[in-house]
Amino acid sequence: MPLSSPRRSALADQVIAELRKQIASGEWPVGSRIPTEPELVEQLGVARNTVREAVRALAHNGLLDIRQGSGTYVIATSELAGVMHRRFADADPRHIAELRSTLESSAARLAAQRRTEKDLKQLDSLLARREAAWATGDAERFVAADTTLHLAVVAASHNEVLTGLYADLGDLLRDWLRGDVGQDLRPEAHMDHSRLVEAIRRGDADTAATEAAGYPFMCLRGAGG
Repeated sequence: MPLSSPRRSALADQVIAELRKQIASGEWPVGSRIPTEPELVEQLGVARNTVREAVRALAHNGLLDIRQGSGTYVIATSELAGVMHRRFADADPRHIAELRSTLESSAARLAAQRRTEKDLKQLDSLLARREAAWATGDAERFVAADTTLHLAVVAASHNEVLTGLYADLGDLLRDWLRGDVGQDLRPEAHMDHSRLVEAIRRGDADTAATEAAGYPFMCLRGAGG
């Protein structure tokens, strides 16, 4: 959609907002390369310098990574996600596990109390996708499916603040899980998440919280997800 404004600074802000929307919506997922500068110029109907200014601003804010000779890649879904990723990228894995355990167990407890039929259908679908991804042996595909399922559990809490915070941590957690899983999905490392989903379905808050709380520490011992 072409953008227009009499002032270049305001126009650059519009381009920044449009690019940020593409990232936040998942149209350009983390790890993907965004369209080239000429392609963005054509899509947005603005000058090359305006596109360049917007891309540099988002790179400065931690959403994009400009790689000379390769392109520009999405590395975070929001400014806060970018800050968290830089701040905690080298954190002790046990501390990350403790954070995950705290957030996910609280969210699972709330999800068991507040989940809707739509939430349950989503969880069933994502659980099946996670299992299918594991079966392929594709580690990257599994990491994406696993993190999406966990985010859906948090979203089922219907606590917008908790969901937003967890989503902003998502890139960091995905990197951590990717490193823990490695390149090979070992059969003995498979972690069943069906008990968590079933506890949420039954409205069993205690079991849901206990299941969610334990997964991160099982990951530390070499299991996946």
